[in-house]
Amino acid sequence: MTKEQILENFDPSQPGLADATIFGLPFSAEQSEIIVIPVPWEVTVSYGSGASKGPDAVLDASFQVDLNHQEFPDLWKLGIYLDKAPKDLKKKSKKYKKQAAPIIKALESGLVLDHHAYLSKDLEEINYACSDMVEAVRAQTLNWMQRGKKVVVLGGDHSTPLGYYQALATAYENFGILHLDAHMDLRIAYEGFTYSHASIMYNALQIPQISKIVQVGIRDFCEQEVTIALHDRVLVHTDMDLKQETFEGKTWQQQCDTIIASLPEKVCVSFDIDGMYSWYCPNTGTPVPGGFSYEQAAYLLSRLAESNKEIIGFDLVEVAPGDDDWDGNVGARMLFHMCGAFAKSQKMNVGNKIAFNK
Repeated sequence: MTKEQILENFDPSQPGLADATIFGLPFSAEQSEIIVIPVPWEVTVSYGSGASKGPDAVLDASFQVDLNHQEFPDLWKLGIYLDKAPKDLKKKSKKYKKQAAPIIKALESGLVLDHHAYLSKDLEEINYACSDMVEAVRAQTLNWMQRGKKVVVLGGDHSTPLGYYQALATAYENFGILHLDAHMDLRIAYEGFTYSHASIMYNALQIPQISKIVQVGIRDFCEQEVTIALHDRVLVHTDMDLKQETFEGKTWQQQCDTIIASLPEKVCVSFDIDGMYSWYCPNTGTPVPGGFSYEQAAYLLSRLAESNKEIIGFDLVEVAPGDDDWDGNVGARMLFHMCGAFAKSQKMNVGNKIAFNK
């Protein structure tokens, strides 16, 4: 069946199709404009776990998302397709996470890894495995980009989009990252892991095409990260500073405009779900008090889409399911909104905002 025939016969008001792709959409990969690459990986997590289950949780919850988004009512017609994760990634994540646990425990106990040959050997093996994950995501992203698709990443922990940034760097000579997070993620090889979730933005800075990182919502960082932020291509909007400005009368609109103005012309959005207030995703791995609301994040992304900047991609990471479906529900709805902002910025037809009370 052609895409035109599907659009003619599909009823978006009915429940999502259980055998369909994400959001219950009936399109194949070839018929979809946006490809979501799931990366179920959490090898180096050092506190809470569960991020590797994030893509499945978001997928399960996505069937309950109504497709008639107020701001992007025709988004679903573009087609959003959930690709398969890189081969054996989930199995490898489980294996190497188990292998990493004694290393993390040893470091927390004050041991020096160089004095324990077996731990050093395991660390080296884990770093190689993480490098393979980065390369797998890079190759899968490039494959879809070369086929003319808009590609996004759904983690997994925050180490997962590095290969994605590397792929974007082959197509864009200069772009920035709008980084929404509670953490700076600028640690150098945190706990010895080159590709730690806490090192993603430091590793991103090693990509020459990334000219600037603008961080929003930051409220937890170490001395090393501060030094890097102050001396490299990083602009930080801490949660404390943003809140103080609002307490003293500055509006979120004004703050968003300041954030957007500081970005380069082309922007990739990296959204760690723990940037929001913890009640939105209470099971995320490293929650920190404070943050921004779902509505504030959505507004910032929408305003970015309406600006003279171009969103070239995004990743959504650190969704970890709990005993209920709440984290997946929030993640699925934020993913849908981010797809809408991405598509609108790319001048794709997402429809006109539905205006009530007019």
